[in-house]
Amino acid sequence: MTRFDKILLGSFLAVWVWAAIAPKYRHDWLLENLLVFIFVPVIIFGGRYFKLSELSFALLTVFMITHVVGSHYTFAEVPFGYTLQAWTGASRNMYDRLVHFLFGLLLAYPFREIFLRVARVKGFWAYYFPFDICLSMSAAYEIIEWMAASIVNPQAGLAFLGTQGDIWDAQKDILWGGAGAAIAMVVIALINWRYDPNFARDLKESFRIRRVETPRGDSRLKQWFGPSSAGL
Repeated sequence: MTRFDKILLGSFLAVWVWAAIAPKYRHDWLLENLLVFIFVPVIIFGGRYFKLSELSFALLTVFMITHVVGSHYTFAEVPFGYTLQAWTGASRNMYDRLVHFLFGLLLAYPFREIFLRVARVKGFWAYYFPFDICLSMSAAYEIIEWMAASIVNPQAGLAFLGTQGDIWDAQKDILWGGAGAAIAMVVIALINWRYDPNFARDLKESFRIRRVETPRGDSRLKQWFGPSSAGL
């Protein structure tokens, strides 16, 4: 690990230790931290494998810190969320909305780096796929949140969901995550448009259909199963 990586990890651990001391609801803290226990090792070891940049590690660290802060108070009762509520004139604590927005805004760039290195996508798809996976993971988290809340005691489940009486809470959280990712990708696209001389060419090339050398779809089925599969 570089010195910068150690600073990021140390900063996260310091906040995590603070959040672990006398959280408002211990059961909710544990539920929220199940994802931390899973994803922090994935970020550390997966990030090294994918050779993520220091910027990506910094963005991931900031997001994980915001998540850990929410686990200490519960996302519906974070003090800064009430400040956001006053600023925006909202009828609820807005911290959970902020974290969902930051999920897309901060994680879209690391996902983009992974797509660029692993899938070697270019042009439009290098901006669309990070947005798409942030939106998909936002939806997947809402499903996991519902499943987890349904099997624990009611008080911990309600604190974990943090709907604050909004029946459309899950859909709005997904929307905020997608909005954050969209903004991140638009900003990166504008930067590349300004400084990358190949931006327009890559964008155009990404929509060009290349001649397929190997059969796909129904052609592959016919190859496997013969004329009897023609109706497929």
